[in-house]
Amino acid sequence: MLQGVTTKMLEFMRELRKVVTIGVVGGSDLVKISEQLGNTVINDYDYVFAENGLVAYRDGKLIGTESLKSFLGEEKLQEIINFTLHYIADLDIPIKRGTFIEFRSGMLNVSPIGRNCSQEERDEFEKYDKVHNIRPKMVSVLREKFAHFNLTFSIGGQISFDVFPQGWDKTYCLKYLDEFQEIHFFGDKTYKGGNDFEIFESERTKGHTVTSPEDTLNQCTSIFLS
Repeated sequence: MLQGVTTKMLEFMRELRKVVTIGVVGGSDLVKISEQLGNTVINDYDYVFAENGLVAYRDGKLIGTESLKSFLGEEKLQEIINFTLHYIADLDIPIKRGTFIEFRSGMLNVSPIGRNCSQEERDEFEKYDKVHNIRPKMVSVLREKFAHFNLTFSIGGQISFDVFPQGWDKTYCLKYLDEFQEIHFFGDKTYKGGNDFEIFESERTKGHTVTSPEDTLNQCTSIFLS
């Protein structure tokens, strides 16, 4: 279960779009981004970059896709998936639900608790993870095990982390934005290992760390609307 955008934030983004070009980039697929930002998301923003931009839309039209399967091949995919599932099976955490690995177009999304957990369970796991470092430890093991595959393991959200080829992080979406001289990025996981880190640190962006939707609104107002 994902927490959706508020009416206040939607209205603010519509006003902001009158002043600047707005793009949304996330590690989730378009379905989950739509659950969070509304079913008309690809028409509400100038750019929508699902799966870090591996599936990209401009003005509501698909402009590009990449495939993890084509990059790795089925044999390597099976090796990663099998090892990960064995790791999760042996993991001692308070609860487990379902959908531990989600296969997306350009990445694998891995959740130790399982993506079928409730919002309450999601919140509790996030707190548990901050104390016991379940995801960081798992990422460390996978990074060492599959170092020869040239993959990136990126922690994001409350319950999961993404697995994708090096260079397929959120900076991938910047290839569609060559016409822009100034690009501002706002994200909460901007620390090293977070799924916003690479684009936050990119020479092509001015990075801003935010702590909540309200903080994002306030920072955008200060920068673009003051």
